[in-house]
Amino acid sequence: MSTVYARRIGMLASAATLAALTSLVTAPVAQAAPPTPISAAAARSYLATVTPKTEGSLSGYSRSLFPHWSTVSGTCNTRETVLKRDGVNVVTDSACASVSGSWYSEYDGATWTAAADLDIDHVVPLAEAWRSGASSWTTSQRQQFANDLTRPQLIAVTDNVNQAKGDLDPGKWLPPRTAYRCTYARMWVQVKQYWALSMDSGEKTALVNILNGC
Repeated sequence: MSTVYARRIGMLASAATLAALTSLVTAPVAQAAPPTPISAAAARSYLATVTPKTEGSLSGYSRSLFPHWSTVSGTCNTRETVLKRDGVNVVTDSACASVSGSWYSEYDGATWTAAADLDIDHVVPLAEAWRSGASSWTTSQRQQFANDLTRPQLIAVTDNVNQAKGDLDPGKWLPPRTAYRCTYARMWVQVKQYWALSMDSGEKTALVNILNGC
């Protein structure tokens, strides 16, 4: 192989390496958010198959029947995992507690720098799940539901906004920040679909109305 040819190959390899590194530097930063929910079209298609059912009773319900927060890894439980996922520049201590960072609450548009100002919302509340079919689940199933990181069921939001929501469904409560309502409806539908939870008529109507505008 000639010296000139070898040098040319070396230059091409260096250029390819540089291009690869540049693409890594300029790649978009992942958004701090729950898993992306199903599309509005998919949510509408599912809702078209749903026959509304009268909401069940809260008789026998207790949050303790939905054990949370479970250990995810090492000293990190589900709450701390969501805080780290949904925040920006989150720093945790040896116990996995978030000691600094920044969190944007999608429900109301507020930004917080103290983890204590945030709740981890169950998009489909535990009591709502109980009334929609979870009352017949095993404790293990309810634990999986309460700690579900795979579906868009958990999100870090302003604590008092989460408390105002309580266990209300979309027919009675929606995020104050209207720009997030389409996403919220998609999240709700996906969680209910995956966990085979029923919907009442007011809930379904509200979701259809929101998704028809998405």
